[in-house]
Amino acid sequence: QLQASGGGLVQPGDSLILTCTVSGFKLDYYSVGWFRQAPGKEREGVSCISGGTGRTYSVDSVKGRFTISQDAVKKTVSLQMTSLEPEDTAVYYCARRLAGSFCGPPLISDEYNIWGQGTLVTVSS
Repeated sequence: QLQASGGGLVQPGDSLILTCTVSGFKLDYYSVGWFRQAPGKEREGVSCISGGTGRTYSVDSVKGRFTISQDAVKKTVSLQMTSLEPEDTAVYYCARRLAGSFCGPPLISDEYNIWGQGTLVTVSS
């Protein structure tokens, strides 16, 4: 299981940290990704991290602003978001890859089969 938390209402330029708490599997063996779905839009991949290698990948729209990391002891995967923009407003989900720990482009939601419940991030002045 995965449980996302940390969303909220922030102003443009602010920072926020999302946390995905996992249970029932070892982070070492899987990739975990963050995805988001804005109102009226398709779900899109944001970032992923390989449990085995620690390799990370982020899509261009968040590269340099968002950082994904994991803590195997605490069993968490975090998404540190900085310089938030109104366009980042969305429900953010964490998910575990169907099989294996590959993390890289493209970041496709169909390849992730266990999803958390989502946490809402609203960026507005």
